Amino acid sequence: MEKPNLTKMKQTRGTQRNAYLPLLYFAVLLLPLFLLGCYLYSEKLRSGQFQELKTHNLQQQSKEDGNNKDKKIDPVPLEVCDVFTGEWVLDNATHPLYKEDECEFISEWVACTRNGRPDSKYQRWRWQPRDCSLPRFNAKLLLERLRGKKLMFVGDSIHYNQWQSMEYNATIAFYWAPFLVESNADPPDKRDGKTDPIIMPRSISKHGEYWKNADFLVFNTKQGSFSEGSAEYDEIGTHVMYEQVLRTWAKWLEQNIDTSRTSIFFSSISPTHVRSSDWDVNGGGSKCEKETEPILDMSKPIDVGTNRRLFEIAVNVTKSTTKVPIRFLNVTTMSEYRKDAHTSFYGSRRGKLKTPEQRSDPRTFADCYHWCLPGLPDTWNELLSLYITHIS
Repeated sequence: MEKPNLTKMKQTRGTQRNAYLPLLYFAVLLLPLFLLGCYLYSEKLRSGQFQELKTHNLQQQSKEDGNNKDKKIDPVPLEVCDVFTGEWVLDNATHPLYKEDECEFISEWVACTRNGRPDSKYQRWRWQPRDCSLPRFNAKLLLERLRGKKLMFVGDSIHYNQWQSMEYNATIAFYWAPFLVESNADPPDKRDGKTDPIIMPRSISKHGEYWKNADFLVFNTKQGSFSEGSAEYDEIGTHVMYEQVLRTWAKWLEQNIDTSRTSIFFSSISPTHVRSSDWDVNGGGSKCEKETEPILDMSKPIDVGTNRRLFEIAVNVTKSTTKVPIRFLNVTTMSEYRKDAHTSFYGSRRGKLKTPEQRSDPRTFADCYHWCLPGLPDTWNELLSLYITHIS
């Protein structure tokens, strides 16, 4: 049996991140019906580590899907088209893919309009790849591909932002493993947001037992805690630790995954927008709280503080496996331009909205980590669905 290697990791961003940590520990089982339905977030089950929903009846499809059920959809040539390189296009005709007020299952945690956000333009941006065109999202086609199968998201609170369930004899699950390997943040109700996380970078088998029977596994990892924001570590450096964790994960995949059944995906870093000076030389809001539009000039890179070395480590590890192909979902760059899409002051926490006093202190209380729904995570799922239907 492997001997756990205990390594104490210091918290990052101090009290700024502490303000959001409780969001990681309260969840809700969600049930979207179209766009893979509305993406659900309920806050009653979030303290559990493993959650799944088995469904057996397709209850609802959009009128457009019904009217065009016999229309052939040309597949996107994923072998030659990089769907992650492109631009954001304002699309009032087809976006948002669903309406927040028509999806009763969206939790208050991410229901920004319901929580008083006055603008809605952030919902209407469509991702346009540079070298090919994406078909209009077809929930029915995806559900057909998932019939009788199991799709599991494994990771942190950002994966809650992406996790969805849909009807049609499919199982959609979420497994809480913010570091992929074992830690004292497993399950989330053990974390109080005050003590330092302790991870075991070579221990993963306990988590892995829950992953073995899935047909599609979508991983991410809590990369914020590997940030250079804290200079002190007890034993090991940030980047070495991060690579060690991913190597442990990749080794487990190669020893345990049956590639004739299971397909593996890894989602890249979800960026934050915590310094308005990164995109506005004249200042403005201190974080993302005043932003209503994306950064539209995509002709040059934008630096919003993403740890690119961690990004490259993830790329290299996912490419290094020889027995298990891992599809790397590069959502980082496209998301770095979406400074407008965060929950900011409009994410309810434990059923409570931000007070006027809290709104006067955006440095502490504006959530520029998580994302509104409808919004950016819908695009992530559109791209994921392309790969699932392509494989199927």
